[in-house]
Amino acid sequence: MQVRSGSMKQGTNPITMHNCSHDTDPGTPAASGTTAAQEGTASTIGAGCVAAVDLGGTKLRLALADMSGTILTRWSSSTVGIRSPETILGLICDGVRHTLRDINAPQGALRSIAVGVPGITDVDNGVVVATSYLMGWQNIPLRARLEQELSVAAAIDNDVNLAAIGESWMGVAKAARDFVFLAIGTGIGAGIMLNGQPYRGSCWAAGEIGYMLLPGSREIPGKRDEPGALESVIGGEGIRAHWQNLWNPDQTALPRELTATQIFDHAVAGDALAAAILRQSATLLTYAIYNISGVLNCSLFVLGGGVGQHPALCHATQGLLEQWDFRQRPQITQSALGQDAQLLGAIRTALETAGKHAAYPEICRGLP
Repeated sequence: MQVRSGSMKQGTNPITMHNCSHDTDPGTPAASGTTAAQEGTASTIGAGCVAAVDLGGTKLRLALADMSGTILTRWSSSTVGIRSPETILGLICDGVRHTLRDINAPQGALRSIAVGVPGITDVDNGVVVATSYLMGWQNIPLRARLEQELSVAAAIDNDVNLAAIGESWMGVAKAARDFVFLAIGTGIGAGIMLNGQPYRGSCWAAGEIGYMLLPGSREIPGKRDEPGALESVIGGEGIRAHWQNLWNPDQTALPRELTATQIFDHAVAGDALAAAILRQSATLLTYAIYNISGVLNCSLFVLGGGVGQHPALCHATQGLLEQWDFRQRPQITQSALGQDAQLLGAIRTALETAGKHAAYPEICRGLP
């Protein structure tokens, strides 16, 4: 079953970062000696820290934050070719131990952990129902396994839901009670915030907009384990495949192998074929926003993900919306957090999880 996820593009992180570690192999020890930045974290971890994880199909990113939400250090590892839940669990635990060493903190300093997963997640029971990129994940009790291995409270959620939570907490949607975060990366998915709270649906699958049927997409739903109709044409892989199908050396001097963002770059530069694909992508995205707006009556749509944050797509979509008659035209804007939206949402969730623990109720009360 294909489910929503999007790789997040690098953006501005409004949270202070005292120490940002380089990407390392799992289990690699921190460099010897204490840096000035590490000395500066000593006073901030007295109340403990939380771990946030963004689990993707190609990369696992982890951050430690103090109890105010300030990021202290980061760690990442490749997940290419890894399908085993136990192997992923081992990577997460390795990352937690590495980052705790990085800030000279004991294991007991960790108060909670939150993990964003590219799939349908049963938040109440802490179960990953199904994933797209981590093949073979079905009904995995990830929260229980994390709590067993790390001896702290854990939470899991869909990665795009966490991106919406992050944007609501620290991004362009801070003042919005109702908005939709559209993550367009390899695929497409939506994180829905209603009345200031994430809406996940009765079966945890709210926001699976990659399955929408729209003019210009195929007319029947896809099979299980296949991209949905909308995702197959405006997800990053769908755009790339469309370019390759239309590519003709007599029509463009550009190479056949281009990514979606490269195609959009060339559209801005004036290539006619690339411009046609940008127009189609923007048109289908406009259809989706129009339909979602009509159902949810949300006035703000935040575009994230490596493809969704491309300025040309945002500009073209906004231009099309301005041509249509709305009672209240939705505002389209790019994510202010970039690839950190998911991590910041996980930090917020980890802080709330720690705050619900009997020993730390004041943490939850202090969150904005």
